[in-house]
Amino acid sequence: MTLPTRRLTLVVSLIALLGLSSSGLAKPLVPVEPESVGISSERISRIDSVFEEYVESGKLPGAVSLVIRKGEVAQLGVYGYRDVEGKMPMEEDTIFRIASQTKALTSVGIMILQEEGKLLISDPVSKYLPEYEKTTVAVPHPDLGYIVVPAKRQITIRDLLTHTSGVGYGWGIVEDEWKAAGIHGWYFADRDEPIRETVRRMAELPFESQPGEKFVYGYNTDILGALIEVASGQSLDEFLKDRLFDPLAMVDTHFYLPTDKADRLATVYAMREDGELKRSPDESAMEGQGGYVEGPRMSFSGGAGLLSTAHDYSRFLQMLLNEGEFEGKQILSRKSMELMSVNHLPKVAAFPWESGTGFGLGFRVVLDMGQKGELSSVGEYGWGGAYHSTYWIDPTEELVVVYFTQVIPADGLDDHAKLRALVYQALE
Repeated sequence: MTLPTRRLTLVVSLIALLGLSSSGLAKPLVPVEPESVGISSERISRIDSVFEEYVESGKLPGAVSLVIRKGEVAQLGVYGYRDVEGKMPMEEDTIFRIASQTKALTSVGIMILQEEGKLLISDPVSKYLPEYEKTTVAVPHPDLGYIVVPAKRQITIRDLLTHTSGVGYGWGIVEDEWKAAGIHGWYFADRDEPIRETVRRMAELPFESQPGEKFVYGYNTDILGALIEVASGQSLDEFLKDRLFDPLAMVDTHFYLPTDKADRLATVYAMREDGELKRSPDESAMEGQGGYVEGPRMSFSGGAGLLSTAHDYSRFLQMLLNEGEFEGKQILSRKSMELMSVNHLPKVAAFPWESGTGFGLGFRVVLDMGQKGELSSVGEYGWGGAYHSTYWIDPTEELVVVYFTQVIPADGLDDHAKLRALVYQALE
């Protein structure tokens, strides 16, 4: 098939010169000469050829890659289609489901409230959500499968930020109870109850481990979202809009899309074990198109609910790299950013998924390049989303990388690792 792959440098530059905006973008993305920020033009262009091949071979429907160094756009790649069947090309302003990349925004929201004197991350969660005063934990039992015991201590806000509260996604030995309660998996867009009510019901269920004793990836940041609502007196969507989206001009970041933006939302595809890319047959499920346009619009998931563009999300990440400042606005203090971007995991609760990696207050942190075994820098931090998006920030190299596509599951895809190698090999 013919691929609508574009670098957009000339078009976007003309838009900027004319003083126009592209589809409501706060400020057009204007790539500079890569050499001006210490990147080889020849080497960075390898990203285009590799990702064009991913699309041509049917491994990806489409994608957007964005590399920013020293505050300037060094690479902008727009590949393939946002909807293959409809021959709708991927665009710079295509909107993506960013799933767990929502967690960084919610975590920053917590730190903003600490800076405003509304909370301390050392506080017990029960100070704001009383039902969390006495929680329980499921413990394996040789005859009964598991027994439920009281938690040894209360969960703190910091436990939630670091995923050491013991709260999972409803899997494991207690899956039956979580399924029976209708709370299972990270997807919330089809829920017709406010997040505060879902989080209230979570407190009645047994968790997977004792607080502080294990890294358990789960509903921690959704609980933080409900906590933000209580501490701020605003719904989570209003709070994030006031504190982050508006100040950072993230004009295309929403929990649920306005109807006039629906045609910009990328279609979700699945890469199955047979290697064939297919559109999900279940339009409403978390592995399908979801309820982000026509759903109940009731639940604001701080852990996985947002939609965004590469441009919008890069503005948020650049603010983090700038130690909380962006275009003259101090969103977060330098010291809060220092605290967020260092490892908080004790040895007993070490990060289980990657060697040489820890976890800060909202994202993973590289501790040892040799153990990690990938091109990176010590202190680099980032995360990704269930729809196969990813991002990272490298303070040492003054680097922000955003990569958006929509594939779930993404069995066998190695595009994240390839992108990482291609970005770092281009640094002069």
